[in-house]
Amino acid sequence: MFDHAGFYGVSFFFVLSGFVLTWSARPDDTAPRVWRRRLAKIYPNHLVTFVLAAVVMLVAADPFTAKGTLANLFLVQAWFPDITVPNTMNAVSWSLSVELFFYLSFPFLLRVLNRVPVARLWPLAATLGAFTVIAPLVGRYAVTGTPLPFISDGSLSFEQIWFVYFFPPVRALEFLLGMVAARLVLAGAWPRIGLAPAALIAVGGYAVNSLVPYLYGIAGTAALWLTPLVAAAAVSDDTGSPSPLRGRVLVRLGELSFAFYMVHGLVVTYGHRRLVAGSDLPAAAGAGLLLLALLVSLGLAHALFTWVETPAVRRLGAPRPSAPATAPAAAAPTATLEAKE
Repeated sequence: MFDHAGFYGVSFFFVLSGFVLTWSARPDDTAPRVWRRRLAKIYPNHLVTFVLAAVVMLVAADPFTAKGTLANLFLVQAWFPDITVPNTMNAVSWSLSVELFFYLSFPFLLRVLNRVPVARLWPLAATLGAFTVIAPLVGRYAVTGTPLPFISDGSLSFEQIWFVYFFPPVRALEFLLGMVAARLVLAGAWPRIGLAPAALIAVGGYAVNSLVPYLYGIAGTAALWLTPLVAAAAVSDDTGSPSPLRGRVLVRLGELSFAFYMVHGLVVTYGHRRLVAGSDLPAAAGAGLLLLALLVSLGLAHALFTWVETPAVRRLGAPRPSAPATAPAAAAPTATLEAKE
């Protein structure tokens, strides 16, 4: 039931990233400022969890490879169609390698997107959506490699999976969908879909993605179901409509979400190896350990956010240019969305 949750969550954050950056962009912002702010947001957390992963791996006597370690350190691991590289060290940081590609591309993509007439945004969104459907077909039939017997039905190679799941230009389809959706909302061209119906679409999409062939279930097609939820949340935030997303607890969890993402994999992986692997635990004990992993991850996320992420963003992030008086009204109330991203 939940075996696709991680895949779905990654797609959500790729869409959200494109949406938030476009939603909060300022006309007088510059590419170096954008890059500096984004690096200040992601790299200090990455560096700290990279060191933490190295320590844990040394204690556990796990092997290191120079190629994988260096690729991870410099956030280029997602570019390697080599099973030993993308998930090295702190495995979840492969997605930062993809995000880094998004951030470097964003100022140029936004410049092009802003030249697209509003009337052509929906055809553009449809084209991007079609490519998310085509990409798994390309991966399945145009990419080769040695099949991995332990993945899906044993007929897929790592190279095929890499093309669909890790390869940054393919994952950029989700980021671009988020960007286009943000422009549609800012232009008042997004349909009136409430937060509750959008959430139902997302839940239904998860059910669909759990049943489709493996390559469709792990990557970009999730964006088709998740983009309405991101857009509806932004509209709700902008109009001040009642929304549980603005509650104090959820806003705080949104602030911690990136730090939580960066630590949870290490907690789950090494906690499972230490406490669960090889044990026949009753359901109650398993649930208790799951809760413990959640609490430990939240505690570490709070520490990482408080002592690393927040000071780094404050000291290293370039100041955002102030919004001009003629800026669209919808561009202002972005605090809730930015907390999540």
